[in-house]
Amino acid sequence: MHQIDPYFRWNEYYSSENDIHSPFYGKEYNYELYSETIYGYYIDPSWDYMGSETLYIKILYSHHEKKFTIIELIGEWNDALNNDVMHLKRNIIDHLIKKGVKYFILIGENVLNFHGSDDCYYEEWFEELEDGMEDAPGWIAAVNFRDFIIDEWGQFNIDNFIHSGGSLQINDWRTFNPIQFYNHVDGLIQRRISLY
Repeated sequence: MHQIDPYFRWNEYYSSENDIHSPFYGKEYNYELYSETIYGYYIDPSWDYMGSETLYIKILYSHHEKKFTIIELIGEWNDALNNDVMHLKRNIIDHLIKKGVKYFILIGENVLNFHGSDDCYYEEWFEELEDGMEDAPGWIAAVNFRDFIIDEWGQFNIDNFIHSGGSLQINDWRTFNPIQFYNHVDGLIQRRISLY
C-alpha cells in the first residue's frame, strides 16, 4: 500500500494545505516519514487522516466558485466497526458544505472493501445537498468504485443517495484537468437526473 499515492498531477492547480477553505489548511507534510498505516501496512504520507483507522482521503481539488470538490480515498470503508461515513461526514464534508461546496466527486478505485451499517449519514448528507442549497440541489458521485462495493451499497440503500456505477466508471479520469473532469461528471449526473 505504501506505493499507492494520491493522484499528484493536479498539484499544479490545487493543494489542500494551501486552501484556506480546506479542513487540511496549514497541514505540513513530511514525505520522508511513513507513519500512518492501514491494517499494519504503511501508506504514502500524502494521504490525510480524517478520523478513521482504515480509510484515508486526499482532497485532490476544490473549486469554491463552482462549488465542487474531488476527493480520492484509500483503504477499507467500514461503517459497521468504525463508522467511517460519520468521520467523513463530520470531519470533512460538513466543513466543505459550510464553505459552500455542494458537488462531491469521490474517487474509489483504491477502496478495497466496504462493510455497511445503516444509511443515516448518507441520507443526511444527501438531504443537506437537496434541501439546504439556495439554488440548484447538489449531488454526490462515486467514480471507479469496485462493482462489489456498489452492490454492497445497494444492500444498505446507499445507492439512493450516491450516484455510482455505469457511466461513472471513468477509467480515463486522469486525462482530464480537474474542471474538465467535474464538467464531465456533472453532465453524466444531469443526464441521470433528467431520466428520473
